[in-house]
Amino acid sequence: MSRLRASADEEWGVFVRHLAVQLRRLRLESGLSQEEVASRANLSRFIYRQYEKGESRRGTPSNPALRSVIAISQVFDVPLEQLLPSTVPDLRNR
Repeated sequence: MSRLRASADEEWGVFVRHLAVQLRRLRLESGLSQEEVASRANLSRFIYRQYEKGESRRGTPSNPALRSVIAISQVFDVPLEQLLPSTVPDLRNR
């Protein structure tokens, strides 16, 4: 794996972990369970739980679909800018 690719993968991991923390924070603030958020966003609880953990498999950062992220932002009634971390990774070097 090239150094640039490794760096982009690391940046993505950090981004997804920050997203996971934000998802959990918003869910707890709203008083909803993972199952309730998943149902309202038309996702399986398993998938939502992966997003909230920030992993799709052990050690592998999740990669939520844009459609899912938009649905979750609508469940929490927040703009995407509030849901997503402020620092976006540079993925051109993947």
